[in-house]
Amino acid sequence: MTGQMYVEHLTSPYGIQQLYPLILIHGNSMTGTNWLNTPDGRLGWASYFLKQGYEIYIIDQPARGRSIWLPNSGIDVKTFSAEMIEERFTATNFYQLWPQAVLHTQWPGTNNTTKGRKGDPIFDAFYASLVQFVANEMSVQIMMQKAGTALLDKIGAAILLTHSQSGSFGWLIADARPNLVKAIVAVEPKGPPFREAVFTNISSRAWGLTDIPLTYDPGINSSSDLLTIEILSTHENRTSCILQQEPSRNLIQLVNIPVLIETSQASYHAIYDHCTVDFLRQAGVKVDFIRLEDFGIYGNGHMQMIEMNNLHIAEVLHQWIIKNVH
Repeated sequence: MTGQMYVEHLTSPYGIQQLYPLILIHGNSMTGTNWLNTPDGRLGWASYFLKQGYEIYIIDQPARGRSIWLPNSGIDVKTFSAEMIEERFTATNFYQLWPQAVLHTQWPGTNNTTKGRKGDPIFDAFYASLVQFVANEMSVQIMMQKAGTALLDKIGAAILLTHSQSGSFGWLIADARPNLVKAIVAVEPKGPPFREAVFTNISSRAWGLTDIPLTYDPGINSSSDLLTIEILSTHENRTSCILQQEPSRNLIQLVNIPVLIETSQASYHAIYDHCTVDFLRQAGVKVDFIRLEDFGIYGNGHMQMIEMNNLHIAEVLHQWIIKNVH
């Protein structure tokens, strides 16, 4: 059997107080353990949302973690090196690969010399939780769209909370089941549209936000039917964006779903998440955009659900859900 997805179902000891459950979808090289607790032993987002009365479903992507990967399945897998994790997630203020990286202060640890680096016990605990992942994005998006829609068909309407790589999955699952997705909370979703940024600028996500088809109106036969234009940045620390040429096509399955994109101050996503927001708005999607520093939350990197102020950030997301999901 291939393509199956492990799902952990948690119910609140405080009783169900929210209208819809949350489906928590982790990012690349991670598993559902991201949501349960932090590598230094503090409460994670799952505990916070349970306390607010949400019913929660935590998944491991197909071929990831507890969703078995078969070595003879013909699927190539990769891993992230410890050095790459340091550079992009945990010790970004040391490497300073993008301008905002110097602002990163929220990774847990007390020894400023070793914090976020190999050999630090908190870093080692985090790195020990990382696993191999499917190398081909198209393959994993196909598997996740099928498994995600199967989960919604089983449990009914829900809110999708995605992070990083799984941002693509949120758009795809909602595209397939728009009536069952009541909101998408996208924490630093995979992007920007049509190409990579910061570490390379190669073309990617030919369908705008994904590598496999999304539903546009007017309809298209191929991703090559999406005509694009580059919009130059007016901010020195933010990238230019590739958007559709006007008149643009709508992402017709997403236009009635409230969407939040949330970005931290010091992450590499601070450079380009505005492009994802602009692309969605141009395609008719109702999007709110939160930069955490505008809410007085400073110093976070990409792995904000396990950083020092993780529960403060969860509260911001919860308040948005309360106001926008009915």
